[in-house]
Amino acid sequence: MARKALELLKRIVWLACLGIAGHLNVARADGSQQVQFESAAVLPTPFQARIAQQSGQVLKARPGTPLIGYLTRPPGEGPFPAVVVLHGCTGLFPSVRKNWSERLSSWGYVALFVDSFSTRGIRETCDHRGLLADRVYDAYGALEFLSKLSFVDPRRIALSGSSAGGTTTLEAVQAGGAEQLMERKFKAAIAYYPNCSAADGDMAVPTLILIGELDDWTPAQKCQAMVAEHGGKGAVQLEVFKGARHAFASPGLKAGREEYGHRVEYNAAAADQSVSDVRAFLKKAFSG
Repeated sequence: MARKALELLKRIVWLACLGIAGHLNVARADGSQQVQFESAAVLPTPFQARIAQQSGQVLKARPGTPLIGYLTRPPGEGPFPAVVVLHGCTGLFPSVRKNWSERLSSWGYVALFVDSFSTRGIRETCDHRGLLADRVYDAYGALEFLSKLSFVDPRRIALSGSSAGGTTTLEAVQAGGAEQLMERKFKAAIAYYPNCSAADGDMAVPTLILIGELDDWTPAQKCQAMVAEHGGKGAVQLEVFKGARHAFASPGLKAGREEYGHRVEYNAAAADQSVSDVRAFLKKAFSG
């Protein structure tokens, strides 16, 4: 009874946060649509299920969390390849969403930007990692949502994220992790300045990692060590940009500043090259 009441409360809070009860989509000024979906249900691992069965218990999946996202698409009927995009620890910035949605759309891709914070009442998670596990299931909920759209090719959907979202991206496609429990799989993954110490190098899909040489928040050395030590099932492509720091692809940080004891700063050369790398990587990944 208490569980049902909690789920009802979650949905009431969800609608209150959205402020658009009764509407499935809301057009935005930047041409995107606000959409509603749920994170994937958290399934028990085979080990957890086996231990529970030995004690006469049956573990049930934990229901998904209501989420909102922002969807953009190229002109035409499709079906198009698509990219799920995860934000960093400070949340989803409209300027970042606008730049990347326009860029991905111009390349012929549908883009779904996942807001992991609004419906949970969270402002930021930069000083801890408490939401990381949940955000992996946000990614797979977005994958499930996109796969059911008539203008999306469900066999060609990639996952991308930056900073904390990049770390989540690596976690989501790590072989033997949550991905093995999911019916639908991502085609490829892109991680901007992730924390590579949180994952091993065995990725289930081709993965591109983009990181700055001078990053003192998520050090490039951790990614280099991961690739060197583990190699990985999926081909892991690591690009380290000379002289670049954390958040080098964020134009709003041209002056650079200190955040949570770390230097974040835009680097035009690294940003431009990373965009070219992403475009080439996606083209190759979706052509296979």
